[in-house]
Amino acid sequence: MKLVYVFDAYCGWSHAFSGTLRAVTERHPDLPVEVVSGGLFTGSRRVPIREFGFIKDANVQVTARTGARFGEAFNELLDEGEFVMDSEAAARGVAALREAAPGRAAELAIAVQQAFFHDGQSLNDPETYRRIATGFGLDADAVVAAFHSAQPEVDFATAARFGVNGFPTLIAVKDDKAYALARGHASADEVEQRLASLS
Repeated sequence: MKLVYVFDAYCGWSHAFSGTLRAVTERHPDLPVEVVSGGLFTGSRRVPIREFGFIKDANVQVTARTGARFGEAFNELLDEGEFVMDSEAAARGVAALREAAPGRAAELAIAVQQAFFHDGQSLNDPETYRRIATGFGLDADAVVAAFHSAQPEVDFATAARFGVNGFPTLIAVKDDKAYALARGHASADEVEQRLASLS
């Protein structure tokens, strides 16, 4: 069995799922986790962040419901309103980090979201992934090179193949069958119960 975590690095609810993902992977260190990026902010949705006026209120709800925090640097980005979230670029970065350390993909995905939602760093910028790679002891130059050659559409197609249309979604794949463990938010205990039912 393996887990497939389909998320978008620019999705606040995906950020809120980080605690659950961390807990589940800590409880099941031998269970492989494949991380797949979705395409939440692509095409006509690549516009200045001020166009998404609901984000600030939504983040208040996210915090109230999940306890997830958003950093001052991120809130400053929101207030300035000029930043453009580009899920293709974020998917490139996630793919580059995943290629460097496939066994740490979940941990790296959490770090990517921390970089944006806490530190206000652009996930469109390859230098953000250089910093993350360095922090994890990975080959930062290789990660930046992989960022430029990554093909985000491969991830988007994988997400579509699993029928995912909302982020985050956590899936268990067992005997070539896919089982949804979480769509949107779920606690680690809830995921644990659903996992146990597959054993």
